[in-house]
Amino acid sequence: MDSRQLTANKLEFRFISKTCYPVSQIKATESIMNSISLAEHGLNVSEVHHNAPPSLLYEYAIRYEKGTTIADNGALVAYSGAKTGRSPSDKRVVRHPASENDVWWGPVNIPCDERTFAINRQRAIDYLNTRERLYCFDGFAGWDPKYRIKVRVICSRPYHALFMHTMLIRPTRDELADFGTPDFVIYNAGAFPANRLTTGMGSSTSVDLSIEDRELVILGTEYAGEMKKGVFTVANYLAPKRGLLSMHCSATADPQTGASSLLFGLSGTGKTTLSADPKRSLIGDDEHCWSDDGIFNIEGGCYAKAINLTPENEPDIFQALRFGAVLENVVLNEGHDVDFSNTSITENTRGAYPIQFIQNAKVPCIAGHPTDIIFLTCDAFGVLPPVSALSPAHAMYHFISGYTAKVAGTEMGVTEPQATFSPCFGGPFLVWHPSKYAELLAEKMQKHNARVWLVNTGWGGGGYGVGKRISLKDTRAIIDAIHSGALVEAKRERDDVFGFDIVTEVPGVPATNLHPRECWADKSAYDATSRKLAGLFNDNFKTYAAGATADVKAAAPKI
Repeated sequence: MDSRQLTANKLEFRFISKTCYPVSQIKATESIMNSISLAEHGLNVSEVHHNAPPSLLYEYAIRYEKGTTIADNGALVAYSGAKTGRSPSDKRVVRHPASENDVWWGPVNIPCDERTFAINRQRAIDYLNTRERLYCFDGFAGWDPKYRIKVRVICSRPYHALFMHTMLIRPTRDELADFGTPDFVIYNAGAFPANRLTTGMGSSTSVDLSIEDRELVILGTEYAGEMKKGVFTVANYLAPKRGLLSMHCSATADPQTGASSLLFGLSGTGKTTLSADPKRSLIGDDEHCWSDDGIFNIEGGCYAKAINLTPENEPDIFQALRFGAVLENVVLNEGHDVDFSNTSITENTRGAYPIQFIQNAKVPCIAGHPTDIIFLTCDAFGVLPPVSALSPAHAMYHFISGYTAKVAGTEMGVTEPQATFSPCFGGPFLVWHPSKYAELLAEKMQKHNARVWLVNTGWGGGGYGVGKRISLKDTRAIIDAIHSGALVEAKRERDDVFGFDIVTEVPGVPATNLHPRECWADKSAYDATSRKLAGLFNDNFKTYAAGATADVKAAAPKI
């Protein structure tokens, strides 16, 4: 931190990080930031920093947070403590008569009673009231002004305030002055544990959502991603009530026409990598809504994985990690450059940055209706084709299934791929039953004539250990062909087991790479693996079959 001061023309300046600010401006800003009262939230701490700019949050983080530092690229480096990822088994939703029939109760939405929530809320408030200073950030979720949610974050760590400064949409000075009563409030007391003796608590970590109170209470985890996904969860509840489809996907747009494309996919499928397309405008990398007017990003920033990040593989993300960004749980070398390959703290290293840091981002992050919807899967079994076209029924089936496959951990002594299913490609963040989101998807697909594709970014010519990973070059060519419309009339062949249409010609991709069975040397081994994967799909879908229509059930694989 460079704290030099200088005087020029009788005006005093202070250097904060690499930026020089007039001291008079900083003092005026600090006066504004300290003027907010949080008494309506039960908080009586006198020093409250309201919507502090990144430069000041850097300064506070260095002063008051042990271990926090600055990387040579200018990003703030912070550490989340014992928890370096989300704690889904500790998430609770208040069971209330007004909303209980809307909620998909079970392992995703574990119920708690109102008294438990009140106890945890008071515990968080009591802890926050012991702090010398608090940080409050008011921002928006949703770029479309008609649908945006006013979010207030109250926390005790500058790192958390800067994180939400990057992830929410930052209000203008006038919007902040007129912010009024927030629609949703986050009390982040993550440095203080939940009481294990409180009814319904599974551990000292608790992330509690009250739909009726529009509040999220965080105890026992300092992982910043809990705030981001808490906002997405409440958006997932409110959106269907307003006729919107909330989606866990990335989105790009044609810079000429404004028409958009959606990319759904679980971790490791290439959702973020493929949305970084220099030929298209980035709308967002993770969370969106589809309205009657088009699509819009929910967030004001991006939260990208940093593991093994290089300027060659991810140039847009690499250059975005600079002053104003947050690097989470990374290891620094002696010269304060980031060792992106070091996993000694966690493999889940992350970088958060405002979406404006991406050069081809479209701001405001709003676009027209999607022409194409792409489901990405990394099929480590090597069964699914590089690209196939889905009928509306198959689209709903695969949307509800949300499939990918990963290679099992060697410590378990298992070398076979393991299937992973997450409904709507975002199961941990759903509030309604998955069929609710699938019905909205089908309705909007039909109304706006969107085409749906299944793209395999995994293996071909055999499963993991036998075949080869489908090249990024081929996958990019497939995505380009989808966006250009070249695949609409391309040759297709029906898959006898899965029922979708395999696309057998793509410009720039060898035809021999496009039909999975023909790529396998052992055709009988392919047939057996295909039947095995089909069985896994069918077993998984049993959970959702009761809420599915007859045509969606008929889209299941045939063994």
